[in-house]
Amino acid sequence: MSTTAADDHGAKLAENVVHFARVLRRAGMPIGPAKVLDTLQALQVVGVERRDDFYYALSTVLVDRHDQQMIFDQAFDLFWRDPSRAQQSQQLRDLLSGVRTPVAKESPVAPRIAQAMQPNAQRDTPSESSMPEISFDAALTMSRREALQTKDFAAMTQDELAETRRLIGTMRMPLPVIPSRRAKAVLQGNRVDLRSTLSRMIKAADGFVEWRYRTPRLRPATLVILCDISGSMDSYTRMLLHFIHAVSNSGSRVHAFLFGTRLSNITRALRDRDVDMALAQVAREVADWAGGTRIGACLREFNRGWARRLLGQGAVVLLITDGLDSDDAGELGDEMERLSLSCRRLIWLNPLLRYAGFEARPGGIRAMLPHVDLFLPAHNLNSLASLGAVLNAAAHRQSSSGCRTPHSAGERHGNVQDSNRAGRAGSRLGSTQRSGIAAGLHHGL
Repeated sequence: MSTTAADDHGAKLAENVVHFARVLRRAGMPIGPAKVLDTLQALQVVGVERRDDFYYALSTVLVDRHDQQMIFDQAFDLFWRDPSRAQQSQQLRDLLSGVRTPVAKESPVAPRIAQAMQPNAQRDTPSESSMPEISFDAALTMSRREALQTKDFAAMTQDELAETRRLIGTMRMPLPVIPSRRAKAVLQGNRVDLRSTLSRMIKAADGFVEWRYRTPRLRPATLVILCDISGSMDSYTRMLLHFIHAVSNSGSRVHAFLFGTRLSNITRALRDRDVDMALAQVAREVADWAGGTRIGACLREFNRGWARRLLGQGAVVLLITDGLDSDDAGELGDEMERLSLSCRRLIWLNPLLRYAGFEARPGGIRAMLPHVDLFLPAHNLNSLASLGAVLNAAAHRQSSSGCRTPHSAGERHGNVQDSNRAGRAGSRLGSTQRSGIAAGLHHGL
């Protein structure tokens, strides 16, 4: 090969590497010019004679985290495939179209990779003739964003749903911090550290004693999310799953469950930072999408199998459901009571609260309401964005009487406890404590 041909080959390779880096950047990976230069230097060292060496060189330089590897692999297979080999494979498939042959199961391509491989994806740049309209377009963009904040998820178009998913992905919901049982030394405080003070007294030669203090350490509160995926919640399930994924990636003390006719733990599936990969894994693990609703049975399974291991340290529970249950309301009320006694705070998010004239008439809703602390809507971006402040207040809010104090908005929605019902609840709580069934489950009440 002549020197000119080698130079042309190197220039073409460098151009393709730059294009490949742009594809990865459009797919969400943090690829900058420095990484592109490092990739070109790595290829000069390892060469391009072997495809596996070429793959590992690019992967070593461009991939920073384990969750980026699947995105890189799919983009690599699509971008660096041999056109002639792909054409030959297509011809063979056409020839053998009438012959039954086993087809290898391929992993689905992530939507962000499909969009990043499009030549004009996110490449719309304004021309000089449209420059005077920039301020007008920006105003419209802000108006659309403000309209999305209050628009119901069920009434959105496909374009609005895509924009809403992007906004939910940028949400960051820091978990509230609560005092733990462990303490740390501080210079000033309300709790005297007698052990440290006496130790200093023994060592002091002049008899002068300086008081030592301790204060409880702060730790993130555990957040447990129980989300309904039945048919009546189908219009909100997708957006709520994006929201749960964003919350799960905000902290490590988040546990997520889905329920319809059965309970499914999706905490491990949501650990993938790529929302498309995470939700694809959730779809493979959960089988009861858009089906019936058995809230009482699913809560009983959670209370028996998961409550003691997850709610034993003052966890806050988010229950996302419309409360339309097909089972016995009496069983649902008993399981809700057990759940409320096991957690620090129980917050119910109900999309039906979008209606101004909502009334708690179904038996399931009336059975659940007496046992929740907060009863809030979850049908648009504003309701989800304000949840961070609600969680922080709910984690620290305590009742001086030892009984649960429902949210003030609960009175409008039927969450009113009369004296007779409060007396019955108190007697049930006393019998439960005497029998020892809920021993160790009254953290933060």
